[in-house]
Amino acid sequence: MTGSTDGSPHDFTHGAMRGSPHGGAIRTMGALTAGTLVAVTAYTVALGGDGRLWFGWVVLGLLTLAMAVTQS
Repeated sequence: MTGSTDGSPHDFTHGAMRGSPHGGAIRTMGALTAGTLVAVTAYTVALGGDGRLWFGWVVLGLLTLAMAVTQS
């Protein structure tokens, strides 16, 4: 399918998540952040909370959010 520039759902020419070189990096960071959230939550349930893990996850989440905002 080719992209259009009329703003349709298949518009691959505008936006960070659709067609720009940084879209893959943002998706990768999002997946990493979500996976880390699952891992930290599982660790907390199994072995008890660790503030350093949650702090690290918050920092990762903020970095992912900042990256997504600056690229869009």
